[in-house]
Amino acid sequence: MTVTASNEVREDQMTSGVIAGNGFEPDVKVRTREYRIGCVGAGMIMAECHLAAYKEAGFPVVAIASRTKASAENVAKRWEIPTVHDTPEQLIEDKNVEIIDLAFPPDQQPALIRHALKQKHIKAILAQKPLALSLKDAIELRDDAARAGKILSVNQNMRYDQSMRVLKQIIDSGALGDIVFAQIDMHAIPHWQTFLEDYDRLTLANMSVHHLDVLRFLFGDPDEITTLTRKDPRTRFDHSDGITVSTLRFPSGVLAVSLEDVWSGPRQDGYKDDQHINWRVDGTKGVAKGTIGWPTGSASTLTYASTETTGGEWVTPSWSTMWFPHAFIGVMEQLQHAVKTGESPALSVADNVKTMALIEAGYRSIDEGRTVKLSEISINPIN
Repeated sequence: MTVTASNEVREDQMTSGVIAGNGFEPDVKVRTREYRIGCVGAGMIMAECHLAAYKEAGFPVVAIASRTKASAENVAKRWEIPTVHDTPEQLIEDKNVEIIDLAFPPDQQPALIRHALKQKHIKAILAQKPLALSLKDAIELRDDAARAGKILSVNQNMRYDQSMRVLKQIIDSGALGDIVFAQIDMHAIPHWQTFLEDYDRLTLANMSVHHLDVLRFLFGDPDEITTLTRKDPRTRFDHSDGITVSTLRFPSGVLAVSLEDVWSGPRQDGYKDDQHINWRVDGTKGVAKGTIGWPTGSASTLTYASTETTGGEWVTPSWSTMWFPHAFIGVMEQLQHAVKTGESPALSVADNVKTMALIEAGYRSIDEGRTVKLSEISINPIN
């Protein structure tokens, strides 16, 4: 998928999803767009990402609700959403809604998910990450959804960043050979939502979760994780983990490092910062490297060289779509397609529990000052 200068997606681009001349698919093909969506939440992530993506993709959004009706009304007016409910619970009970799209704090999500699981007319639920405040709660939600026979999906949207999708295609093609080493190097300042001030866990659970999950997407489940942290001197509310560095070892032998520096130098008028997120993957037959564009509001990038497929020359595919908001098309598309086909969603809650287990292992590593094997973290069903 590509976009025009006006940032509107043409129908032929939306259905092709292929970069001309490269054979890669940086964005998804929209296969299903027929299920009526009810949105819960009216903050930045909903207003600027979810709804912008859904408008471009032609996904039908029929209702919205938030913690305050006034906020929901403002967003509804902007995106021409016909129905505004007084409360999230009323929206979930609206029989015109088939898919619930949640953008709510993780301490409040579980109750809304469980309310949605009880409604016969609700076919699927898209929840935010982290799914809940604890791994135990996430496992219980996974099992509740299974018992209810409904699809619960979790919005791990970095898997739909264009550079990550193309990187996955390159790796799977064998162009890089056996993967040896990977790294994600973040020096950028995220926007911490105000509700995070009430939690002790910060960066690993709310920022690193993107990177650790995408490493699972690329290389499978790791055997072990070692995480170090220090407090972020800029963050004014109390927290345990500010700046984090995690090292992962995979069964294949891949060694990966995920670094989240959410301080990234001085933050003041007149200081010309160099915020960035870079990534690199080394293999026995080639290397791929690139950037994640969200810190600068630009498209992510990728360049790679392979002794097998590029003759050792560096090749640089390009696209004009971005992680925010275009990746959110893929997130909702995979859920709608799962509803239509009966297949498991690409972003299943069962898979997300494994990412939450990795986060939990990272916190255990911090607390105990040691490498933690994932086999130590149980994700078995709770009786």
